[in-house]
Amino acid sequence: MKVKARIAAALIAGLALIAAACVNAPAAAEKAVYKPGTYTASAQGFGGAVEVAVTVNAAKITAVKIKGDDETPGVGSRAIEELPAKIVAANGKADGVSGASYSSEAVFEALDAALKQARGETAAVAGISFKPGTYTGTAKGYNGPVVLKVAFSEKAISEIAVEKSTETAHVGDSAYPILFKDIKDCTSTGVDSVSGATFTSRAVLGAVEDAAAQAGCDIGALRKGSKPFALTAGPKIADTYDIVIVGAGGAGMAAAAQAAQDGATVLVIEKAAEMGGNTLVSGGSYQAVQPSMVWDPENPEATSGIYEPTGKKVPKFKSDVGRLATLKTILGWSEKPFDGTVADKAALKSVEDYDLPGRGVHAEFLPTLRKLKDQIRAYMVYADKHLAAGRKETDLTVFSTVELHIFQTYYGGIRLNREKTEWIYSDFALVDQICRQAYDIRPWLEKQGSVIADAQRTLIGCLWQRINPAVSGTVDGVKYDGKWGAYFKAMENTLVKANPKNKIMYRTTAKSLIEKNGRVVGVKAVRYDGTEVEASASKGVILATGGYGANIKMVMDTNRYWKPEDLTAAIKTTNRNLAQGEGIAMGQAVGAAVAGMGWTQLMPLGWVDNGNLAGGTGENVIYVSPAGTSNAGKRYVDEAAERDVLSQAAYDYGAKGGQYIEISNPNTALRPIDGHGGVVTVNVPGRIFFGTLPEAAAELKIDEATLRKTITDYDAFIIGASDKPAMPAKSGYRGTIGSCDKDEKGNYKIGTYRIDKVMVRYMAPSTHHTMGGLVVDTSRRVKNAAEKVIPGLYAAGEVTGGIFAGNRLGGNAVMEIIVSGRVAGNAAAKGL
Repeated sequence: MKVKARIAAALIAGLALIAAACVNAPAAAEKAVYKPGTYTASAQGFGGAVEVAVTVNAAKITAVKIKGDDETPGVGSRAIEELPAKIVAANGKADGVSGASYSSEAVFEALDAALKQARGETAAVAGISFKPGTYTGTAKGYNGPVVLKVAFSEKAISEIAVEKSTETAHVGDSAYPILFKDIKDCTSTGVDSVSGATFTSRAVLGAVEDAAAQAGCDIGALRKGSKPFALTAGPKIADTYDIVIVGAGGAGMAAAAQAAQDGATVLVIEKAAEMGGNTLVSGGSYQAVQPSMVWDPENPEATSGIYEPTGKKVPKFKSDVGRLATLKTILGWSEKPFDGTVADKAALKSVEDYDLPGRGVHAEFLPTLRKLKDQIRAYMVYADKHLAAGRKETDLTVFSTVELHIFQTYYGGIRLNREKTEWIYSDFALVDQICRQAYDIRPWLEKQGSVIADAQRTLIGCLWQRINPAVSGTVDGVKYDGKWGAYFKAMENTLVKANPKNKIMYRTTAKSLIEKNGRVVGVKAVRYDGTEVEASASKGVILATGGYGANIKMVMDTNRYWKPEDLTAAIKTTNRNLAQGEGIAMGQAVGAAVAGMGWTQLMPLGWVDNGNLAGGTGENVIYVSPAGTSNAGKRYVDEAAERDVLSQAAYDYGAKGGQYIEISNPNTALRPIDGHGGVVTVNVPGRIFFGTLPEAAAELKIDEATLRKTITDYDAFIIGASDKPAMPAKSGYRGTIGSCDKDEKGNYKIGTYRIDKVMVRYMAPSTHHTMGGLVVDTSRRVKNAAEKVIPGLYAAGEVTGGIFAGNRLGGNAVMEIIVSGRVAGNAAAKGL
């Protein structure tokens, strides 16, 4: 035994010596892969060129630096900041940054090119040469493919033309003439994107490179160009106007037109290539009560009315199902002082748990509530009479007053912060002003050549039938459709014809306000080519720069409402990239106070693929949870509720990122519109699906029986097959998801009910409107922290705060920007 023990001990000692020798032996030489050094390459990102400098030793990546100054702050900038460490850790390509796919792809493309240099695989860059001819290039734009015809000579790009595009008119397509010229002048795709049209700019560059590759050109050489792309600044521009306005969106142009009508000289500074701002990519309709089109207590049985500004006969509009229930809720609203006590925070899971009617009313809104109750009582006499006679709610003329608009704007914005410790509500004077002056929008625009529809419609989250759609505008005998005509061409015409000095300076970015002796007296700006601008304002400066919904970092940094796990950096936006919050920062730099920061409205109707506004309303659709959720195929929310309610429910009951499914009757629902105003009638993968119920169930991977029950239970209440609504009940119903014939009196014939085809849309919340901004008074004069007016400074539109508190009603934004723009323009022109 002793011998065996000695042998075992010797073996163990020997193994230990071998192990130690292995540990202390010199490491085997790592395989040489690279030539040590730093290598640089670039690729086209979302907003411009992304440059990657990668440092390597013989075997691996040791450092990465990325430069991409034109990438979107809070989105693409995250890829610039986060990917260097990831690449070093992975010793190569890593996972991209969620929500920053374009910028991530550009980083990896440039990384690959730089590493090829380090491996000695890159041949000498060829000069620019093409196989002469015309080639078709394609790239993905904002609304779909951008297809260009590109003609090449041996050494130059001779022509670029659009063959197919659905990019938004006066937004994306404004980039075409600018980029085509720059690309041809430099024989290069290494040119600057056009501000306000970044998606389309990227598509143009990609489509030209696609065509150039077919023509045999080296893309690396094409990006460098036959000559470097460089813009040369001109002499400094200095001029004086009565009023300088920053921003040519809806608020800015309304201010400009009103100030011009009041006799002021006006300069509008706009960083995009055309006017329009975010108003051009909004729903475009506005809230305003039209007394001639709703119930009249002086003539309660009237079926038509007279639109007073023109004497035109107009129809009275009928009520949706559910409106009476809302009016009865308001009748029961407590008139005691608002009680914000939160005894059990955990019990307040959503806005619907607030019990606002039971909490009372803030004192300044009490007179409005009392007057509204008197109006509702008079209407209920009319309604009860007809209901007792066997009429339906949809046979009644709709009730609507300015007081209802004021009160719904108020209670639709009362919100608690995320911690349930602080309430926010609207400034009464501002809400009262915009709702009362909303009626004047239509006649003011009509005198300028605009056409507004005779309507009292709805759109998502508006709470009532008060929506006025913009139809067109005619200037010098030329008709321009939609928002572009009704708002912008009409107001531009008023501006430029009032005084030859008046103008809009495009592609110019305001940088700071000029102060003198405590007064704001002008604006410093820079043109796209670097030319300095100093615009003096003898009467005042109006900030109309919009909100910060496209600045995801700012949205997240200021967020006080949404759960951090819901509002993440991956969220998309309905906004153009113009909405960065610069106007707020400019105002704060001269001492302006802010209110409501941290309250961002999410739009529930964002396309799931790019976040763009899909449009629509909630009264004639249902929302169901997608496959893979515990509620798959079932409804989960009142689709006619406020936008924040709908968005939070999407996060609570939807898939990752709040993805959910909208289902409607394709014969009655709002059809999606393409980039040129045409109606979409075909399937769009990942966005829209038309089909029978079995086909829709298969497409959605949801049990057909579950989907059928959801739809039939919902429709049963509408057609009269059930006297109880399917839960959750809605505050407004219009039309069915299935189909049901009607008799000669307009009553549903229940026995004919069936589900024919349905329309499916894939949605998720996107950032939309920011309620926070500069504090203003009813003349739109900007105030400081001491609540004193800052002389010479005015603000209008989404750059201001305090009007909508924690949530804005749908359609109130366009109303507010036009009313506030006019107020600011008038006040500045008069020197108020």
